[in-house]
Amino acid sequence: MTEPVWGPVHQDMVGLLADHPADVPAVVDHLTKLQDLLVRLPPLEASCPLADFNKLYLTITTSVLDGLYDDRFADPVFLARLDVEFAARYFDALRYWTESSANTPKAWHCLFERMRGPDARPLPSAAAGVNAHINYDLPFALVTTFDSLQSEPVDGSDQHHDYLEINDIFAERIPELRRGYLDHWQLMIDMLNGDIDDWYQGELVEYTRNVAWRNAQKIWRCRHDPDARECERTRLDDNAALLGRLLLSPLGAFLQ
Repeated sequence: MTEPVWGPVHQDMVGLLADHPADVPAVVDHLTKLQDLLVRLPPLEASCPLADFNKLYLTITTSVLDGLYDDRFADPVFLARLDVEFAARYFDALRYWTESSANTPKAWHCLFERMRGPDARPLPSAAAGVNAHINYDLPFALVTTFDSLQSEPVDGSDQHHDYLEINDIFAERIPELRRGYLDHWQLMIDMLNGDIDDWYQGELVEYTRNVAWRNAQKIWRCRHDPDARECERTRLDDNAALLGRLLLSPLGAFLQ
């Protein structure tokens, strides 16, 4: 008999993934419950590679929710909808993996398969999750959001401004997040580097999210052409999977 994908927490995972959260507070609640399950997974337990990413995602999403409460965004309806659509793609990937479905995106597969080992270092694991979620999920979440709101991805719009505001949230949270993934000897090197690593990773997030916006605009233009849309989906999935495998490789771990 094949062991359930999620081992002793499999049924809890099935229940959690049975429906999508409908608003940003529910997304935070789902991510919190997911984190509680992931850190109970054997054999890696607290060092579960997916938990390393989920912790980062939960932190950023909580900051987005705080921004919505504080009127930080020009178009909160857009930002909230995007947050929900973005999370839905992550939870769908998890559900496909739970069902051992061939529909699991390659971009996520390379991280999910590491949950059974070999060990992956925390920072590369988090980076691989960010790669899959931004480079693959985000363009399609943007298209779905704009379509549902009967708007479109236009540079310089209020929606674009709010989208870029998320870069600032990343920049605010990156230092504490990144240091939380480092070993003692890495923290020593980090201290010697000063703010360089924080600046570099902030720039990398900004660049990657800008590329995702451009990809969303490209998909938007062909959204009514199923063949062209599938071609874009395959391209983004393949590219994100390639980068994910690199991030999780010994070379990727060394470079980080």
